[in-house]
Amino acid sequence: MPKDQFHQLHIDVARNATDDFNPFHDPHRWQNIRDNPYGGPIVLGFQLESLADYRIEQQHASESGLDVVPLPFSNYEFHFASALSPEEPFTVQVGRTQRKRDKAAGRTNRVVMRRADGRPIILGNRRDGLEPRFLPDWNPVDPSQLQGASDRSFLSDGGLFLKRKYLNTSNGKNFLLGSLVDQYHYFDELDERVSFPPVFVASLISCALLERGRAEGCDFEDDPHVYASHRISIDRRLQGALRSNNRVDVVVAAPTSRSGQPVNTAHPGEDAALLCHRCIMFTAGGEALLRCEVQTARLRDLMHDEEKNGASTE
Repeated sequence: MPKDQFHQLHIDVARNATDDFNPFHDPHRWQNIRDNPYGGPIVLGFQLESLADYRIEQQHASESGLDVVPLPFSNYEFHFASALSPEEPFTVQVGRTQRKRDKAAGRTNRVVMRRADGRPIILGNRRDGLEPRFLPDWNPVDPSQLQGASDRSFLSDGGLFLKRKYLNTSNGKNFLLGSLVDQYHYFDELDERVSFPPVFVASLISCALLERGRAEGCDFEDDPHVYASHRISIDRRLQGALRSNNRVDVVVAAPTSRSGQPVNTAHPGEDAALLCHRCIMFTAGGEALLRCEVQTARLRDLMHDEEKNGASTE
């Protein structure tokens, strides 16, 4: 199986395209992170997922007789087993498409990324279907309330945070470039083809999470968290209609602990080893474009668990 490899340039391009200022990816700030075990910047989680999604698209294209009936929702579930460093070779393995033809029509592909020695980096799947799989009934805010709200502001009692983003094709193309993906699959001006990739749209959540954390006084270097999992449902009909300069509103709920209790991210306490962040993204017209549940793990707890189990954190 051919091996892929990211370089720091890919990381910089991807983080710039998404406004991701997490110091884990910054060649000038990674060393400021308390007890950082990685020895340098690491690849963005959404970069890995973008490449995985592209390989799934290639798998679909390679399978003769695959149903091409449009399925309105793509549901992604990824679990992060470890971090990937630049210059480190890895492989991507996509399983054959599993199809359903009954009332629950859909298709599923499993994907795993591994280091050259076989250790997993991410494990996940994409399930295309008729309904959103994650947070389908979660409606934390009336979208009409967002029209007059300011970017990077807390709504109502502070439980919800708004991050406003505007799409442009340059960022979409650069994110694909940073993810080792051929932009031609999504963008071509001469053919008037503009398709903002679903994982690029989802990647804007990272900026929203970071902005909320900064507004609440989080210290990203002294008490950092890393991604543990992503569960994302995206409406492919709305995603396919997005164009350059379109606005999207990302609403982030207050994080909760494993016990389901709200957590103050600036002073999380010992109950914050694993945090759950719920997010919803609206189009400018107020339609729910994307719903997701992001879990982050406290780095110091991961390191403690790894030391207790005698395993490496990398």
